[in-house]
Parts: sequence; structure tokens; C-alpha cells
Amino acid sequence: MASRDLATGIFFLSQTALGILGNSTLLCCFIISNITRIRTKPTDLIVKHLTCSSIMLLLCKGIPQTMSAFGQTYFLDDFTCRLVFYFHRVGRGVSLGSTSLLSVFQFITISPGNSKWAQLKVRIPRIVGPSLGLCWSIQLLVNVLIPIYMTDIWGGRNVTGVKEFEYCAVAYPGRVINILNVMLLTFNDIMFLGLMMWASGSMVFILIKHKQRVKHIHRSLSPRSSLEIRATQSILTLVSTFVVFYVTSVVLTFYLSVIDVTFRWLSNANLAMSACFPVFCPFLLLRHYISVFRLCCACSYKTAHCACVVREH
Repeated sequence: MASRDLATGIFFLSQTALGILGNSTLLCCFIISNITRIRTKPTDLIVKHLTCSSIMLLLCKGIPQTMSAFGQTYFLDDFTCRLVFYFHRVGRGVSLGSTSLLSVFQFITISPGNSKWAQLKVRIPRIVGPSLGLCWSIQLLVNVLIPIYMTDIWGGRNVTGVKEFEYCAVAYPGRVINILNVMLLTFNDIMFLGLMMWASGSMVFILIKHKQRVKHIHRSLSPRSSLEIRATQSILTLVSTFVVFYVTSVVLTFYLSVIDVTFRWLSNANLAMSACFPVFCPFLLLRHYISVFRLCCACSYKTAHCACVVREH
């Protein structure tokens, strides 16, 4: 094995392990909060789904890519190839949709009381679940053609018009179906990305307007308002990170589909870039959620302590 392939395999292995560790830690934080009955926000359910989709994405793409980098080629059969590529695309789509929903619901949460969005605040707990269900349903449907035309390397060699990847192959579905599929996937991405950008821009506008209205913001804000602003800033950081990695991955994917010769280092760079968001996402959120859980635990302890003091007197 060449030293370059060994270095690539170690990189993908480290990236996948780090991402799974971070997302699993974030899920453990939510499990602990449920056990200790710490009150959570409705948007925390979106973060849970975002974390699960990130784990799915890393498992379906990171592990096969790592094995391929270490020199393994024929390790996936026909059924596994279809399953791996399908759930990788579904996980990518749910990650995009969850990040979009998170920014939209956070915008509604921090919108002023006199705005037209204020009446939706009380309905957020009831619509978060159905919105996530709709997001999963859309991704399961728009990617339904992937398992139909995917196959393993051995099966692809018996079919004409097949494009081989490093460990799987895809049959050309025909010009009309290919164009329709590309249009459907593009519309799906543009819709969620547009919602994300609109909600993020609106949140930035609200924060700037609020900062201009309040001179001494740290003295004038209540603890609840301060927590909402910190949560908004965390989500804006998350969205900005997602957009940077997503746009870079799209540009590299488009370039690879246009050029006749495929450079392996460029393909590896594209795969590494597409996995960067699910790897860094939990670490962007962990700091916020750990501080919130600590604050909630401290408040719960003080409340219980005060109740005991009152009962003693």
C-alpha cells in the first residue's frame, strides 16, 4: 500500500471516528437531560434528528470510504451498495432539512411579540414533530431512484453505461429520468437552503435591531432572553458552517461531473469536505447545551434547596 493511500485511510478513519464520537456524546447529553427531567426546548428535538442524520451519514459514507482508502474494493454486495448510498443521501437531506427547520423555528422563537410570527410561538411544540416527519418523508421519496440504479462493482461490469465509484457503481438511467432526478434533487436543496438563509438573515436583523435598542444589553436582558440570544448565536454559527461546507462540496461535485478525467485527490477532498459538517456540528452545539444543562441543574438544585429551607422554617 502506498504511503499516500495509507495517509488518506488514516484521515478518513480519524474523521469518521471523531464525528461518531461527537454526535454520540451530544446524544448522551440529551439522554441524561431526559433522565434528570431537565426541561428542554421544542427545537431540541430537531437537534436530536440532526445528530441522528449525521451519524447515519458518517456510517454510510465514512466507513466504506475508509475501507476503500485502505485498499479494499469488493467488500459491498449489490444489496448493501443500494442501502449504503440510499441512506447516505437520505442522511444528507435530513441534515440539510433539520438545519433549515432549526433556523426557522429559532427565528420564530426570538421574533418580537408584536410581529406576525409571534402567534406561531405557542404552536411550535405541536408542529416541530410533524415538520420533522415531513422532512424525513421528503428525503425518502426524492432519493428513491438511487437504490434502483445502484449496483456493486461486479454487477456494474455486466451493464453498459455504468459509472464506477471506488466500491460501487451506478447505471445510467436515461436522459429524461436523469434530468428529472437532477431537477428534483436541486429543487429540494434550493428549497431548504433558501429557508435556512432567509431565517438566518432575519435572525441577524432581529439581533442587530435589538442591540441598537438596548445600550447595556447584559444588564437589561432577563436570563431567559440571554439564553435565547446565546442559542440564536449558536444556531447562526451552525448554519454558517453548514453553508460553507455545503457550497464547497457542491462546487467540487459539479467540477468532478464536468471534467473528463477524475483526479482521485480531488474526489477524496470532496468526500472529506462533505463529511466536515456532521463531524464539527456536535462540537459547535456541545458547548451551548452543556452550559444550558449546567444552568438548569443549578436552578433545579437551588429550587429544591429553597423548598427544603421553607419546609424547615
